[in-house]
Amino acid sequence: MKHNQATVIVLATLLASNAALAQTKAPEPDYTWSYNVGVVNDYRFRAIAQTSTNPALQGGIDFAHKSGLYLGTWASNISWIKEYAGATDGSLELDLYGGYKGEISKDLSYDLGLITYQYPGNTAAVNANTTEVYAALTYGPATAKYSVSTGNFIANPNSSGSAYIEVAATFDLGNGVTVTPHIGHQSIPNVAKNAGDYTDYSVTLAKDFGGGFAVSAAALGTNADKPFYTDTKGKFLGNSALVLGLKYSF
Repeated sequence: MKHNQATVIVLATLLASNAALAQTKAPEPDYTWSYNVGVVNDYRFRAIAQTSTNPALQGGIDFAHKSGLYLGTWASNISWIKEYAGATDGSLELDLYGGYKGEISKDLSYDLGLITYQYPGNTAAVNANTTEVYAALTYGPATAKYSVSTGNFIANPNSSGSAYIEVAATFDLGNGVTVTPHIGHQSIPNVAKNAGDYTDYSVTLAKDFGGGFAVSAAALGTNADKPFYTDTKGKFLGNSALVLGLKYSF
């Protein structure tokens, strides 16, 4: 009987030990690399069309350190430099960014960083390359973010200090589905009658299928000044639209 009791005790101990090991999480890596590639039927930047409402192929690479430091790059084809700014060259956007994320409390986090939008070979009258610094606060599902340019903003002369303020919230509907309402306001100084200023709004529905695949649909619009945001082909770049996207992350 004692032998049987000892055997039971040993088995119970082994089972408890195995259960504890199974519940032990793998140590957090010092850093991670991630990659993404996707396509949209209409590339929008702050709800303004960047490809004159035509499709765009996009992709990016991100590095994240467990300290909160991150760096990344992202690229897309564009057409606005030629069709809006009147340049003879410039069909690529290349973004370079970096910053630091951290927690203030359990539900409150921050993000501080810098991003530069580069348009290689652009020949616009005012260089389209733009650099912004930004700060964001996230509480629960909601994020508020403020971005300000350190020099001219997107080929607008004398536009240093252009600012964009935005608020968004992402709600998990279950089964990999999220919905994200968003509102933002862009201001560009030294534009006659403040014609460059506008408010944009959107609602995005996204579905994560797992395995890195996700799709999204965003209904968006603006109150942008039509003459100011119409390109050389007579197309209004701030029109309401449904933007569909497919993305693969790995």
